[in-house]
Amino acid sequence: MQLKIMPKKKRLPAGRVALILFLCQMISALEVPLDPKLLEDLVQPPTITQQSPKDYIIDPRENIVIQCEAKGKPPPSFSWTRNGTHFDIDKDPLVTMKPGSGTLTINIMSEGKAETYEGVYQCTARNERGAAISNNIVVRPSRSPLWTKEKLEPITLRNGQSLVLPCRPPLGLPPPIIFWMDNSFQRLPQSERVSQGLNGDLYFSNVLPEDTREDYICYARFNHTQTIQQKQPISVKVISAKPNRERPPTFLTPEGNTSNKEELRGNVLSLECIAEGLPTPVIYWIKEDGTLPTNRTFYRNFKKTLQIIQVSEADSGNYQCIAKNALGAIHHTISVTVKAAPYWILAPQNLVLSPGEDGSLICRANGNPKPRISWLSNGVPIEIAPDDPSRKIDGDTIIFSNVQERSSAVYQCNASNEYGYLLANAFVNVLAEPPRILTSANTLYQVIANRPALLDCAFFGSPLPTIEWFKGAKGSALRDDIYVLHENGTLEIPVAQKDSTGTYTCVARNKLGMAKNEVHLEIKDPTRIIKQPEYAVVQRGSTVSFECKVKHDHTLTLTITWLKDNGELPSDGRFTVDKDHLEVADVRDSDGGAYTCVANTTLDMVSASAVLSVVAPTPTPAPIYDVPNPPFDLELTDQLDKSVQLSWTPGDDNNSPITKFIIEYEDAMHEAGLWRHQTEVSGMQTTAQLKLSPYVNYSFRVMAVNSLGRSLPSEPSEQYLTKAAEPDTNPTAVEGLGSEPDNLVITWKPLNGFESNGPGLQYKVSWLQKDGDDEWASVVVANVSKYIVSGTPTFVPYLIKVQALNDVGFAPEPAVVMGHSGEDLPMVAPGNVRVNVVNSTLAEVHWDPVPLKSIRGHLQGYRIYYWKAQEGSLKRNRRHIEKKILTFQGNKTHGMLPGLEPFSHYALNVRVVNGKGEGPASPDRVFNTPEGVPSAPSSLKIINPTLDSLTLEWDPPSRPNGILTEYTLKYQPINSTHELGPLVDLKIPANKTRWTLKNLNFSTRYKFYFYAQTAAGSGSQITEEAVTTVDEGKLAMASRQVDIATQGWFIGLMCAVALLILILLIVCFIRRNKGGKYPVKEKEDAHADPEIQPMKEDDGTFGEYSDAEDHKPLKKGSRTPSDRTVKKEDSDDSLVDYGEGVNGQFNEDGSFIGQYSGKKEKEPAEGNESSEAPSPVNAMNSFV
Repeated sequence: MQLKIMPKKKRLPAGRVALILFLCQMISALEVPLDPKLLEDLVQPPTITQQSPKDYIIDPRENIVIQCEAKGKPPPSFSWTRNGTHFDIDKDPLVTMKPGSGTLTINIMSEGKAETYEGVYQCTARNERGAAISNNIVVRPSRSPLWTKEKLEPITLRNGQSLVLPCRPPLGLPPPIIFWMDNSFQRLPQSERVSQGLNGDLYFSNVLPEDTREDYICYARFNHTQTIQQKQPISVKVISAKPNRERPPTFLTPEGNTSNKEELRGNVLSLECIAEGLPTPVIYWIKEDGTLPTNRTFYRNFKKTLQIIQVSEADSGNYQCIAKNALGAIHHTISVTVKAAPYWILAPQNLVLSPGEDGSLICRANGNPKPRISWLSNGVPIEIAPDDPSRKIDGDTIIFSNVQERSSAVYQCNASNEYGYLLANAFVNVLAEPPRILTSANTLYQVIANRPALLDCAFFGSPLPTIEWFKGAKGSALRDDIYVLHENGTLEIPVAQKDSTGTYTCVARNKLGMAKNEVHLEIKDPTRIIKQPEYAVVQRGSTVSFECKVKHDHTLTLTITWLKDNGELPSDGRFTVDKDHLEVADVRDSDGGAYTCVANTTLDMVSASAVLSVVAPTPTPAPIYDVPNPPFDLELTDQLDKSVQLSWTPGDDNNSPITKFIIEYEDAMHEAGLWRHQTEVSGMQTTAQLKLSPYVNYSFRVMAVNSLGRSLPSEPSEQYLTKAAEPDTNPTAVEGLGSEPDNLVITWKPLNGFESNGPGLQYKVSWLQKDGDDEWASVVVANVSKYIVSGTPTFVPYLIKVQALNDVGFAPEPAVVMGHSGEDLPMVAPGNVRVNVVNSTLAEVHWDPVPLKSIRGHLQGYRIYYWKAQEGSLKRNRRHIEKKILTFQGNKTHGMLPGLEPFSHYALNVRVVNGKGEGPASPDRVFNTPEGVPSAPSSLKIINPTLDSLTLEWDPPSRPNGILTEYTLKYQPINSTHELGPLVDLKIPANKTRWTLKNLNFSTRYKFYFYAQTAAGSGSQITEEAVTTVDEGKLAMASRQVDIATQGWFIGLMCAVALLILILLIVCFIRRNKGGKYPVKEKEDAHADPEIQPMKEDDGTFGEYSDAEDHKPLKKGSRTPSDRTVKKEDSDDSLVDYGEGVNGQFNEDGSFIGQYSGKKEKEPAEGNESSEAPSPVNAMNSFV
């Protein structure tokens, strides 16, 4: 018995012809696959896989590469012969062999000549199992010799004579390609009158005057070396005399009436006849006693050359060419003989046998003359090869009997005749191997129903295994009466049906073991066109639509392609393909033709065609536009458990194309009379595959939509009740939260009616204490959304899952979520509470975190209670103290307390907070805030004005923020032009609330700046203005003077002054509206106190002095009320409140030097020492 390796998916012929009588019971073996992934451990004789051609013409300008590649195990070694003797490559420094290969590289580019290495080369690949040899590779360098120098005389002839311009190119290797051109490298035009022959000569049947030229040049192109050689130009002059008389044809080539032609089988047979005559002859070809082969015959060179490709012995015979013109005809007979180099009838194949088996190698070739067959063993003629008792030679066959491992060898068959030779290597490999199945495991085969199915089982083994097929897990062996079991292991199901679907097992057995492999078969529904495109006659300019409704197996991908006249659709935007519709807009005459719908899946293809005829348009009445008519003829097909196909026929679109269809459904079981949206499809579709839920009694209706609106609903389809099934999904939003310290409340979002998939919807609720030793506990509850587990420990984690079930079964395994049982109040207060006072209004509190176990719930954060208390009465009055609360989220261990009052006594405690509430409070911690700057004095009043004194009364600051150390009073006079006088600074003891200023100027307005101080610094100021009384004696003296107001010159002067003032006021008003400042204000700004920089109330910028109606140099917020009582500032903050951004200190004389935002301002002006105008930034600063 012999080993067999069968290729995949190879159909074997039903009948067989015995090669010879004594082999009629034997099975021919096939070669072992050399794929290392499959048979890495098999010993294999060498096999030549790649070699250079027998006739190897090389480029002498490049290195010579002679290929020889082979496979085998162990990997073969390589050696070469040259001209029949051993070629020692180690002795030639220019020759190298590629590692792991037999390929030679001869480096002639560095030195040496290609001619040196001309010869016949042969490669031998050898390992322990035998030796394979390559063909005889004849290496020859290509040659492109120059034309021999020759002097060409100009040719002169009369109009109408014939002419042959010889080319006679040099002999090259390989032969060159010939063509004729002029000096401009333009090909010379050829025709029935002028043409180039197969030998390269240029033939003129008759010449014309226009043939005169001096540059007839024959070029020879040697493709192998990419060179072109040219012949000397030939000059031809045609005398334009009266043309010769017309004459009948005569042949320029070939000569005589008959000739012979010999060609080799498989080549191209080229026969040529070129005739001269006037007028130009026409050539015809016939074969005597036969006809020219239809598909292999071609005419070239204006029918002057007959070519027959793939010529065979049957093409031998007499071929006749006939040249004819108006004056006569001649003919020439060419006797063709087709010889044949050897060609294979049956080449020897690799043979794998197990010990003790029989086999044969057959080498059968043919040729003309018949080739001689000779055998070699491992590259040595078999007559002198070592004797093998298992081998017997019988002509073209070697017969092996009772082979042993030593019988392994590589045999060469040589078939040769005078025209060539064939050499084939075939090994005999004696192996003992258990069965192996080479087909991939679990291969999936998909076949269209009612077609043959072929299941592969490529196998290998020695001895040859027997093959059996089984279907299913416990099926019996498949029988030949239903199935076809091929010798290569393939199982054929002649007509596959739906019930053929399943798993098939291939089992290979021989005496050394058994192997099996499973493959899977799926039977698919065939693709069918259930609505074919229909013949259409449309008018030019209109729109036509072809429908191709296809039904296919929905597990396969469907592709619909439209063709026009069996070609692609024009690349025109007028052609629109939408699923199963083809629409052609603005139809033209050229659009007429056959349109084919081709429906393809990966397994089958169907098509259908329709013809479009385009006619001229006819006048039509104005169309009436409206919403579509409702669809009709609703039909349900392909009714499956969870899907159905709905088809319908569209109603009239009423001259507005339908853009989409809306499909609605009614559930007569659960929501009778209520129609819900199902889906929408394109207006080009008339079918829809609808996904269904189990246990629903469906009815469907369809509405069409166009640009004008929606149609009325169609009549409902028939009802379709889907089968009940287990739920597809589980409840969502599953949570586990305790409402009490000893329970776990599990909640979820229930399934709706569609998701229930059947009657008897319930939920299996399961829980398991995480990190506990218990097993899952579960309970089945009705269709509710909550279940309470009682008796749980306080705040422990639980694993929770909720699974839906109904009367049919359970939903898939649900996801596990984390929950916690109920929370309780924390048990422990934060410890180690520390307070760090940052400044007079800010404190930082630190504490140690509470252990997580004592929190007994989800940590929400920590809460600080703090309050202002009197020292010594902390516990006594706590119930009546207003406490403030600050909460810090998360696991914080510190926090800031802002907004504290300076110079105050505070207490605080800290508590941890969870979802249930607060834990116990930490022990109270007390702290004191340091002194701060005071607020402004509560009020400032000026009383008892006299000629030279004013009395000031005030109330202390409402928030002293510490112990007052003194008051500071600054004042300065304001003259009639609103200029500020020198600034006077006065310190007043803190226990005073009244002060009198003496030695003031009479009838003078003064501005006062007043503020209190603590050890922390100066507080906010309060301002006021007042006027001393008038000296009555001077007033009386003035009244006795002459009244000049009644003088005319004075009245005129005053009018001019008034007019000038009016003009100045208008100019100033315009400047002020553009952002400028009033001149009086600028002068007052020059005396602003830089120590105090009040801010605007609205935008925080520095204030400016403005001229008000009463001409007081004050802002609106600091004017004195009518009762002359000064109110305190709206903001009691001092510059100290801005933290580290303010640096303040006092001079030795008690005046304040301020600095804000790092910018130091000038000292206030004293008297008239400086007339320099101050910047606006310093406005009001000098009033402190």
